[in-house]
Amino acid sequence: MIRIILSIVFVIICVALSAIILLQEGKSQGLGSIGGMADTYWGRNKGRSMEGKLEKFTKYGAILFFILSLVLNLNIL
Repeated sequence: MIRIILSIVFVIICVALSAIILLQEGKSQGLGSIGGMADTYWGRNKGRSMEGKLEKFTKYGAILFFILSLVLNLNIL
């Protein structure tokens, strides 16, 4: 029973991670990053923006994805 629940959670995380990664913007900042112009309002307040939230979810989702894939492949459940 636990294996079925973990498998369902694993599939939901896989779909969510795919969608979240596709929603994120590219990281190319062009020549502005060379001259120090990358430190703008959006750069300083990135954690509070939608892009910052997407990055946090991607990081924690990837960690959870990795842990669940290991647990599901151990065959102890």
